[in-house]
Amino acid sequence: MIRVLVAEDQAIVRRSLAMILAAEPDLTVVGEAADGVEALRLIRDLVPDVVLMDIRMPRLDGLAATEQVAADPLLAGVRVCVLTMFELDEYVFRALRAGASGFLLKDTEPEELVRTVRRIHDGEQALSPSVLKRVVTRAVGGRNPSPPEVLTPREVEVLTLIGKGLNNAEIERELFISKGTLKSHIAHLLTKLDARDRPQLIITAWESGLVGQETIVD
Repeated sequence: MIRVLVAEDQAIVRRSLAMILAAEPDLTVVGEAADGVEALRLIRDLVPDVVLMDIRMPRLDGLAATEQVAADPLLAGVRVCVLTMFELDEYVFRALRAGASGFLLKDTEPEELVRTVRRIHDGEQALSPSVLKRVVTRAVGGRNPSPPEVLTPREVEVLTLIGKGLNNAEIERELFISKGTLKSHIAHLLTKLDARDRPQLIITAWESGLVGQETIVD
């Protein structure tokens, strides 16, 4: 069972999100918060698997709250998906920088909302190819590739494909490796790069110049 907390200051939106999630057999809503301060308190008390975090909230905004979650070692297993009304590059970039594992618009279809929560829980990235392309352009510009020196050639290949937005099954097919082998490579990447989750690996791939906007998979 995936335990979800919803942090959203608009009551009608918060309740709608909670109802959509609670209708799924593998999801349960363990708490709701109307502002960032309350969200942090509930996250620390309940330690949910996934948090849907609105960006604009009273007392403490969602980005600041996400930063605090990401910085707390006791909450290392909590994944945050930020919510907003606008698909603005600045919001996406700041959210990922703050430690978010995904980004959703509030008008996302219920089916996509549920899929995104599951993907984030499973360690997958939750950004559309169009958003990835724009944020990569903003993040890296025209840098020359400079892979982290601690990585093996195979790990660089895996990191590059993660940065392009491929999921695990696609990477396995691309590199002709097993599910277990890929999981091992990803675990090594997370450890060597001191990354919290997959989106942090994506940022490293961007900033290392391994991925440019033209290489993002549609």
